[in-house]
Amino acid sequence: MEKLVIIPTYNERENIDALITRLLSLPHGLEVLVVDDHSPDGTAEVVEGWSARDPRVHLISRPGKLGLGSAYRDGFRYALQHGAEFVFEMDADFSHDPDAIGEFLQHIAEADVVLGSRYLKGVTVVNWPLKRLILSYAANLYTRLVTGLPVADATGGFKCFRRRALEAIRLDRVRSDGYAFQIEMSFKCWKRGFRIKEIPILFVDRRAGVSKMNRRIIWEAVWMVWRLRLLDLFGRLE
Repeated sequence: MEKLVIIPTYNERENIDALITRLLSLPHGLEVLVVDDHSPDGTAEVVEGWSARDPRVHLISRPGKLGLGSAYRDGFRYALQHGAEFVFEMDADFSHDPDAIGEFLQHIAEADVVLGSRYLKGVTVVNWPLKRLILSYAANLYTRLVTGLPVADATGGFKCFRRRALEAIRLDRVRSDGYAFQIEMSFKCWKRGFRIKEIPILFVDRRAGVSKMNRRIIWEAVWMVWRLRLLDLFGRLE
C-alpha cells in the first residue's frame, strides 16, 4: 500500500459505488479505505461487495455516527499501520473531483501536505447557496486572522499527507470532529514545520445525498481556532 484514499461515509450508497469505480480506474495505483459510521442505507454493504472482489478496497465499519474527525483519525491509523506513504482525504459525494488526484501527487513531491483550495484563485465553488458560500469564506478569513495559518482554505476536505506528517501528529490529541478537524490538522502540521502546498480545485456541491453541515459543527470551528491559538501561545500545542 503506497497511496491510500480515505473516504468517511454516512448514508452515501448513492455515490460510493461510482466513486470507487472512478478512483480504481485512475493510473495512480490507488487503494481506497471507506470508514463507514453504520449507515442505515447500506453503504457498508456496497463497500463489502467491492472488498470481496478487489483487494485494493478496504472497509472500517463503525458502530454508529461518531463524526468526521473520528473517522479520519481511524483512517490515518489504518494507513500508518499498513505502510501507506501518501494518504488522501476525500468526500464521498463527488464534491471533490477524482481526476484532480494526479495534480496532488505532482505537488506532494515538493511538500508534506497538499491542500485543495476553493479560494486560492478567486472562488471556485459551483452550486452552493450564497449563504453557505459567504459562511465558508468568512470562516476561512476568521481562521487566518486568529491563527495565522497561511492558507486560503483551511476548512477544505480534499488533502494529501505524506506519511511523515501524519506520524508527527499525536492523533489521540486531535479532538475536533467537524470541519474544525481540517483546521486543526493543517495548523499542527504547519507548526511542526512541515511544508504545506495549496493548489486550486473546483468544488461542486454534492450530486446526491444530504449535507452533514449543522450548527454544532459551525460552533466547534469557531471555538477551535481560539483553542489552537492559545495552546500555541502558551507552548502547549501537542
